[in-house]
Amino acid sequence: MKIGAGATAEVHAWAPGRVVKLYKDGVPHRISMYEAWVTRAVHSASELAPEVFEEVTIERRAGVVMALHDGPTLTQAIKSNTVSYAEAGVILAGVLHAVHAAPPPPDLLLLREYVVRSLRRSRGALSDHVVGCVLALTDRLSPGDGLCHGDPNPGNVIMTTAGPKLIDWIAALRAPAAFDLASGQVILTELAPHTADDPERPRAVNAAMQAAYAELAGTSPAALAASVEPYLPIVRALMILGGAVPVQVARLVQRLEADFPA
Repeated sequence: MKIGAGATAEVHAWAPGRVVKLYKDGVPHRISMYEAWVTRAVHSASELAPEVFEEVTIERRAGVVMALHDGPTLTQAIKSNTVSYAEAGVILAGVLHAVHAAPPPPDLLLLREYVVRSLRRSRGALSDHVVGCVLALTDRLSPGDGLCHGDPNPGNVIMTTAGPKLIDWIAALRAPAAFDLASGQVILTELAPHTADDPERPRAVNAAMQAAYAELAGTSPAALAASVEPYLPIVRALMILGGAVPVQVARLVQRLEADFPA
């Protein structure tokens, strides 16, 4: 029984307390292998991610069998008014702060390695000018060495009875915490408002998340915003290369052209 779906995979019930994340036709097996490896490593270190039991192949499609995180997503909790926008931001900030405090797997890709590999597979999705600017910006920034989830949106937070848990570790990498916060900002303020039933909801969640994270990190909101800002163009480029839908790509390309005028 299918219980969820995303851009690259579907989630089906597998056995009591277990699900299988089944990747769609055409998704390379290296993607499923990477996510299975990262998810195992993060679960072992912090239990923020679900336990992975095995990797399977079903009708030539790669799959990862993992523990079921039972509960609504944070997005569903917001829509049902179980949590307020402000509470959702605090929850998301707390989850991310815990991620950033966890030790990253030693072989996890650094941000620059992740960017370079993504650009190699771009196939002309970005202009040579933008590619050069993204690489130059990445080189100028402190590489950092912390664990980042890479896709910190409320739909990836499951509200379990044991507390909020994160799923979908396919974009995990080693980078400064500011990279994850930039990813959340782009998702919640540049993409989600165009598809949400209430455009102000994701913007309000982001504002609350950033404020709560600044408090947890012992810094000011202004200082946090300044640390996040340089990573926004890198996030936009990676989202284009990571399979954003055409209408999102158009918006992100427009922002990148403004970031890097020719």
